[in-house]
Amino acid sequence: MVARARTADRQGSFSGNRVERAIIDIGSNTVRLVVYGGAPRAPVVLFNEKVAARLGREIAETGRLADEAIELAMRGLRRYALLLADLKIDKVDVVATAATRDAANGEEFLDQVRALGFAPKLLSGREEARISAMGVLGAFPAAEGIVADLGGGSLELIELSEGTTGKGITLPLGTLRLPEYSGDSFAETKANLRPVLARADWADDASGTLYLVGGTWRAMAVYAMLERNHVLTDPHGFTLDYGEAKVLAKAIASADPEVLRAIPRISSMRAASLPDAGALLSAVLKKLRPDQVVFSSWGLREGLLFDDLETYARAQDPLLAGVGEFASLRGTPPLLAARIAGWTARALPASTLGERETGRERIREAATLLCLAAMQIEPNLRVDLAVDWSLHKRWIDLDPAGRAMMAATVCGNGNQLDLPAALYDLASKEQLEEAICWGLAIRLCRRLGGRSTKLYQLSKLQIEGDQLVLSIDASHSDLFGLPNEKDLALLASRLGLEPKVEILDSLSTK
Repeated sequence: MVARARTADRQGSFSGNRVERAIIDIGSNTVRLVVYGGAPRAPVVLFNEKVAARLGREIAETGRLADEAIELAMRGLRRYALLLADLKIDKVDVVATAATRDAANGEEFLDQVRALGFAPKLLSGREEARISAMGVLGAFPAAEGIVADLGGGSLELIELSEGTTGKGITLPLGTLRLPEYSGDSFAETKANLRPVLARADWADDASGTLYLVGGTWRAMAVYAMLERNHVLTDPHGFTLDYGEAKVLAKAIASADPEVLRAIPRISSMRAASLPDAGALLSAVLKKLRPDQVVFSSWGLREGLLFDDLETYARAQDPLLAGVGEFASLRGTPPLLAARIAGWTARALPASTLGERETGRERIREAATLLCLAAMQIEPNLRVDLAVDWSLHKRWIDLDPAGRAMMAATVCGNGNQLDLPAALYDLASKEQLEEAICWGLAIRLCRRLGGRSTKLYQLSKLQIEGDQLVLSIDASHSDLFGLPNEKDLALLASRLGLEPKVEILDSLSTK
């Protein structure tokens, strides 16, 4: 086992991310292979490929998986088997959902899958709903509400409360089945959907948050983000209030699929099913009346990963786990970032986040990691690239204001204090000013001592009254140079303080 790990390190698999695990998701629309690496609490997708086999296309008419669909699926699965063997991935989960579950020849199809060496698990509707909800819980640790997972063959609804799943149901309302309910008008289609949704009698007027899982829902989020010229690009975590979601659902339901198909990042397959899905969303909203709608890119596959974690691993902060792994692969040890975060902690402005002290600190530590990772690349690229990392990379459990604060921090670290205008659409001026000061403090620390561990024992930075005081042990007084003088003065000015340097005969911060 050790030899394999070392081999993977030497090969530099997937630009530094070692391949850890793969999942094959045999759905009603697509058969997908996803290869994961990165931190177990915040897995990174290293490879993602799908075959649009549309296994569930004839279920309503014949009750069977179509022969042509099976052949398309098997062609993709044979390719996946070869890829996985070459990558030497031992941990491969193969799961099948609604179409295979409902088809009369579903077991015969799974026998063909087994012949390739896979061990497919046929999920019940209840288990499919539970695992999708676990994916949402992994992405949003404080999630409370109802998860709606829309696939090709079914819609799963399940409760989330106090870190666990509650009542759930699977309904025959997948995107391949929705045309059966289409009426001559938007109102008629909703009326046709109502009796099926009524089976989820426990979910009436649930309020709270509705978490939407599935590629078709995410395509709606992409549409909404483009319509609003939204600053961010990742639909994961995109949030609408109840009224906004109702408007979106109606607009999608009445949209021309050809117009939708022309929109960047909306595939032809998604465009064709979006109008029916818009009517479904409208009906779901009317039934549940949630306070808000949150789109989640984490669902069934990520739920499988999260469900397998030990309790202690589930409790890890997914933001710090993900950013820590990302920064480590770019030459930044998390311990170094923790030391810098600790050294700068006593020189911070009063928090603009009120009682959310813990939330503030995790964002600051994540931003410190990105600042240090950015220093490993060319000076002409580092700030712009780190801002893109902050805003557009899929960080888990981070809201738009937190993303903007991370971006402002990396700007401060690079002494680029005229922030991109887009950041002010995501966070308040007070939050961004606080984050600039984080970045300037990081800049002072890293330029004062480089990566010297002595710095953290023989110097300290703190606010004393109306002064920002840098104290240095006499043995290392020459460490304070002209660039550091400028950095200290800049941070102090930003804080509305006077800079001061004091040299002490004996200083220990232990």
